[in-house]
Amino acid sequence: MEASAGLVAGSHNRNELVVIHGHEEHKPLKNLDGQVCEICGDDVGLTVDGDLFVACNECGFPVCRPCYEYERREGSQLCPQCRTRYKRLKGSPRVEGDEDEEDVDDIEHEFKVEDEQNKHNHLAEAMLHGKMSYGRGPEDDENAHIPPVIVGARSRPVSGEFPISSHAHGDQQMLSSSLHKRVHPYPVSESGSARWDEKKEDGWKDRTDDWKMQQGNLGPEQDDIDPDIAMMDEARQPLSRKVPIASSKINPYRMVIIARLFILALFLRYRLMNPVRDAFGLWLTSVICEIWFALSWILDQFPKWYPIDRETYLDRLSLRYEREGEPNQLSAVDLFVSTVDPMKEPPLVTANTVLSILAVDYPVDKISCYISDDGASMLTFEALSETAEFARKWVPFCKKFTIEPRAPEMYFAEKIDYLKDKVQPTFVKERRAMKREYEEFKVRVNALVAKATKVPPEGWIMQDGTPWPGNNTKDHPGMIQVFLGHSGGVDAEGNELPRLVYVSREKRPGFQHHKKAGAMNALIRVSAVLTNAPFILNLDCDHYINNSKAAREAMCFLMDPQTGKKVCYVQFPQRFDGIDTNDRYANRNTVFFDINMKGLDGIQGPVYVGTGCVFRRQALYGYNPPKGPKRPKMVSCDCCPCFGRRKKQKYAKDGANGDGASLQEMDDDKELLMSQMNFEKKFGQSAIFVTSTLMEQGGVPPSSSPAALLKEAIHVISCGYEDKTDWGQELGWIYGSITEDILSGFKMHCRGWRSIYCMPKRPAFKGTAPINLSDRLNQVLRWALGSIEIFFSHHCPIWYGYKEGKLKWLERFSYVNTTVYPFTSLPLLAYCTLPAICLLTDKFIMPPISTFASLYFIALFMSIFITGILELRWSGVTIEEWWRNEQFWVIGGVSAHLFAVVQGLLKVLAGIDTNFTVTSKATDDEDFGELYTFKWTTLLIPPTTILIINLVGVVAGISDAINNGYQSWGPLFGKLFFAFWVIVHLYPFLKGLMGRQNRTPTIVVIWSILLASIFSLLWVRIDPFVLKTKGPDTKQCGINC
Repeated sequence: MEASAGLVAGSHNRNELVVIHGHEEHKPLKNLDGQVCEICGDDVGLTVDGDLFVACNECGFPVCRPCYEYERREGSQLCPQCRTRYKRLKGSPRVEGDEDEEDVDDIEHEFKVEDEQNKHNHLAEAMLHGKMSYGRGPEDDENAHIPPVIVGARSRPVSGEFPISSHAHGDQQMLSSSLHKRVHPYPVSESGSARWDEKKEDGWKDRTDDWKMQQGNLGPEQDDIDPDIAMMDEARQPLSRKVPIASSKINPYRMVIIARLFILALFLRYRLMNPVRDAFGLWLTSVICEIWFALSWILDQFPKWYPIDRETYLDRLSLRYEREGEPNQLSAVDLFVSTVDPMKEPPLVTANTVLSILAVDYPVDKISCYISDDGASMLTFEALSETAEFARKWVPFCKKFTIEPRAPEMYFAEKIDYLKDKVQPTFVKERRAMKREYEEFKVRVNALVAKATKVPPEGWIMQDGTPWPGNNTKDHPGMIQVFLGHSGGVDAEGNELPRLVYVSREKRPGFQHHKKAGAMNALIRVSAVLTNAPFILNLDCDHYINNSKAAREAMCFLMDPQTGKKVCYVQFPQRFDGIDTNDRYANRNTVFFDINMKGLDGIQGPVYVGTGCVFRRQALYGYNPPKGPKRPKMVSCDCCPCFGRRKKQKYAKDGANGDGASLQEMDDDKELLMSQMNFEKKFGQSAIFVTSTLMEQGGVPPSSSPAALLKEAIHVISCGYEDKTDWGQELGWIYGSITEDILSGFKMHCRGWRSIYCMPKRPAFKGTAPINLSDRLNQVLRWALGSIEIFFSHHCPIWYGYKEGKLKWLERFSYVNTTVYPFTSLPLLAYCTLPAICLLTDKFIMPPISTFASLYFIALFMSIFITGILELRWSGVTIEEWWRNEQFWVIGGVSAHLFAVVQGLLKVLAGIDTNFTVTSKATDDEDFGELYTFKWTTLLIPPTTILIINLVGVVAGISDAINNGYQSWGPLFGKLFFAFWVIVHLYPFLKGLMGRQNRTPTIVVIWSILLASIFSLLWVRIDPFVLKTKGPDTKQCGINC
């Protein structure tokens, strides 16, 4: 990629393509055209052919032949500028390490990855030279005037690409003769893939046996053993393993679950068989609520039946794919970061996320970072430009001293001994210098933010005088800027940096853009055209990489040759910074990430939670997982019905001479061609992009010209590209819900894929979470509303996905629970109101119970308590985190979930889209100052009402008991128990409502007046200390009656 070619903006539909130069001021590199050696000062000299001597073909750094040969013979054999290994030039002696094509080690080609990809690659190469039928015109010389922006002058494969074989000419001739000018991609049909898998398995076995024979493992001679055999054996071990929960922890847990289910059935039977006649309405409401709670508990509990842990072996990953002296075989990864509004998502936060990505512990040529700016903000663009420049200093500092985390804001803010395990004497000096550099970088970014607060009347103008293409955020062309790449993408020490690409998709009035899901799908396509890594890692702009080896952790699952091919994504838990130690509103979600997700990992895999997830690109394209070799069907013989024999294959009469096989191949080719007629409708009208979908191992075909890649990159992010395609329905992130993450993962699981839950000891990613009450409730409202939208769509897991039958039942239970949990707010609201009504009306939801019946209640509460304790025992979650989760389940249930149900019903039934706005007040700049920020929102009304009426009910019940005497205290205890259950669960809400402890907010004064009025009226009504006597009416009888 060219990192200095400028901003590319254009619209495919309008046939516009503009390259804006001069906006970015890059540091000038050394003059590469001089003829003086930069090492010794002598003339560079000429080659044996009379041309100017060029030692390094990558950067052209001027070095004379004597210095070149001395560096190859005695030095590091690396170019001083680009750090690329010197290749042997004509007339130079051969040294150790030169490539020798005549001496190839068999172990190097043991896995034969390129042979497995020949079928896909030669088809993809043939496709690339074809034309799709959407009238794009000739492509011979139409882009000759456009500078190379995406790749360098020489077309070369990028990371993850395997060279396309030159054999199989017959197949290519058949393709060219049958397709003529219109070439459609050839996917692998089911039958074809099965045959290929069988062939691959046979080939693997043969190669393994041959290798073992060569090494002496098979055969009589065991004398000559390679000393590296032990290392090779270690490399062939699995890259990860399941760690089952100890039976002493999980078996009692399962037994208590079964016992709880049995007790629950007895309890509900007792409740149904013993109605309360004088309070039938209250009894019926409570029983309906309890039945719903039981069903909800079943949906939540049983997906946790098979919890597991996992271990990864990063050393085995390196031994297998990073062998010394061989090209790095780790797969490439494209990283996606999405942002919209820089005023709500500060550019400095996004910059820290990008910096942590660029400094990740992974081969730099296999990392590409794509930033999606869906708001087309010039502030984001300029902040990213500053980030790219600072990365040239920050990345080598991180890798030199192996620091963690590699987001500078979090690294310099850590209150730990930063000298621990540091042995380089220059570390302190360089750390101080880097901290000063970062503070200067923050000042520059903050200046950009301050400047962006006032928009000029004529719109934003770039440094070269060109108007910013995104001045109208709802009507602008697509924009692409490569900040870091092959050319110019080096750090301060001359080492190559990962690619950094800015992308803003085209937006026009009248088009549906599908918010974040549409932006992510645009990134899928543009990354496929430019780099096409086989794996994709997506992060929110406020989630930085906390563990630099996170990508390697994911590769231990995705690149495992035994189980990795059926894994669609690896999900990491979300961890957060800046949360108070008490975690008042359960922002960490520890119960979900450490209990529920572990349980799902033992079934078919965790759900996708929107960030911190590494995808297999082929799974996002809607492909099914590869099928293993099927066992031959067994049919019973005539002699014994209990045993079977293999079914005999019937061959045609002409099968002996091969005609039958030829006809079968022709039928397969026709079927294959017909199945590809829909590729254009499925993926869109882009030949280069459709070609990339067939390259399972990723990479860009070397025959792709820079101009073609540039045009396709703009084309695939155009606003009308997805029209009449499967994008958003079967491909990429699925549309139809604001929680597109749950829906997208559900579709993959329905196709038969499985996912993996990876929990490294050091958290892989960390982000920020809203810690004040109102923001937390609005976040939960958004999640619940997305679940309601899925419930009312045709993707509802209650009835979707039965046709293929690939979704496991317990996994379906989990998805059903994910979509129906907001409806629990209705019975929860009623159940939290019942105690107050019972106290105020002197009724109760249960009849007087006997000693035997009380055992049902005791057993039920004991089973609930023991289940929670055992769950905490095997998961490692603390009891405080569990209790905070229980409290917020009630708080969110009677507020955000309730409003989500109302809003979802209005949207589905009446087409009314209701938004709940939040008004914020100022907060002090201090630790956890945001925690005490009060923001009034309508979500606070229901829980506030429930809290007040229960407090009033408690006062009324106690007052009435004092008035009526000792016999009324017995029934009162049951009512007070349920009322206090509600109040205790809502206590964090009450604390958030009261705000900071050292001052009284206005809202507290208002509620105090209201409560005082209610209590005064109630006191007059009850009047407990006045003796009530019954006698004649003095108005009728007179005073002397």
